[in-house]
Amino acid sequence: MPLDTARRRCAVVGLGARARFFTEALTGPYADRIELAALCDVNAHRMAVHNGWIAADHPGRPPVPAYDAAGFEEMLRRERIGLVVVCGVDRTHDDYIVRALEAGCDVVTEKPMTTDAPRARRILDAQRRTGGQVRVAFNYRYNPVHAAVRETLAAGSIGEIGSVHFEWLLDLRHGADYFRRWHRDKANSGGLMVHKATHHFDLVNWWLGTTPETVFAQGGLFFYGDEAGRRRGLARDYTRAHGSPAADGDPFAVRLADSAVLKALYLDAEAEDGYHRDQNVFGPGVSIEDDMAVLVRYASGATLTYHLTAYAPWEGYRIAFNGSEGRLELLVEESTWTRPDARTDRASAVMHGAAVGDEAGRTELTLRRFWERPREIKAASGEGGHGGGDIRMLADLFGEHGPGAGGHGTGGPGPGAPDALGRAADATDGARSLVTGLAANRSFETGLPVRARDLLDI
Repeated sequence: MPLDTARRRCAVVGLGARARFFTEALTGPYADRIELAALCDVNAHRMAVHNGWIAADHPGRPPVPAYDAAGFEEMLRRERIGLVVVCGVDRTHDDYIVRALEAGCDVVTEKPMTTDAPRARRILDAQRRTGGQVRVAFNYRYNPVHAAVRETLAAGSIGEIGSVHFEWLLDLRHGADYFRRWHRDKANSGGLMVHKATHHFDLVNWWLGTTPETVFAQGGLFFYGDEAGRRRGLARDYTRAHGSPAADGDPFAVRLADSAVLKALYLDAEAEDGYHRDQNVFGPGVSIEDDMAVLVRYASGATLTYHLTAYAPWEGYRIAFNGSEGRLELLVEESTWTRPDARTDRASAVMHGAAVGDEAGRTELTLRRFWERPREIKAASGEGGHGGGDIRMLADLFGEHGPGAGGHGTGGPGPGAPDALGRAADATDGARSLVTGLAANRSFETGLPVRARDLLDI
């Protein structure tokens, strides 16, 4: 299929909240390089909402052609699409990625790339067969403090790395949100080991320059869900918050009608597909874990101890690297406590600490070499989402050398603009980030260690 390499034509598939991040970029700072030529979703109302936002930001711009999901191939052909951005429900990613590749398109996909090993293999096979490019939107690689970690480790500042300790905390607002929406069903999301921790496992792969070999994990549903809610007296008698008096005063409920964005994108769209964005976190139907511990051995010989908690009083993460010549420690406090009455009018129901004022925390990166005083490493302050990672990732994806800049199979930093940190993530990186979480899920079920290559030999 001939591609318009002068101004590449792009389609965005899956018009939920995260899609706005891409549609704003493609109709704003990157519109001179890439044309947002089509939208595709199962819900026509949501596509109309996005078109309304685009029209408000760019008066006089004609609406972006909108296609039902069943018309995906027709859209690619009729609109002469060369690049597809995939933002839908996680379990649908592989279907759109493979179909786009087979139609001659390149792909940018939200993380996780997919939700299980067969789907990941299907993507890898299609990418190799077609020669197309798949980029996974790992924005955490572009966070300046994470870049500083990679630079420090690569410089040999702590010598050979023996172990990594990694704790990630989701606060009562952010953590609860995964249990209100489609993510609560593991068939949709792969659970938090896949949907959320794929970010973290990718960072460790990238930081250490290695791959996971063996995974042992334990996890369960400790805090959310109907049984735990009843046991602790947190359960309330409602299925979804909207229109339910029982949800009044519940700090775990999200009120879609209070936010013009959430009301337009979800509440007003329910008539088409019946999707409820505000389910009871202590109701039945939760099949994902909220407290997970993972032990990983890597090909380099290093080990990782990882813990994800989805019901913490503050949000952020602690990471420590132990090396043969010292230790590197990172502390990121995204919020220091959780305000129960915080409200947002953004595309997400989650308001992070920096947006709530007195909840905001701090970031500290400390190098502790043997026989030396600790030294703080300064990193550039990150503006925008994900510690500044979002803005930098967009520039890499859609700027002069990204996959939107040229024809089939181009991308990454490109000639003349090398990225010494190797932040661009392809389909292989996406699969390697998944395999730790997939092995952890298998270990939850069996109680046994799992060899990564037995699930997905990359």
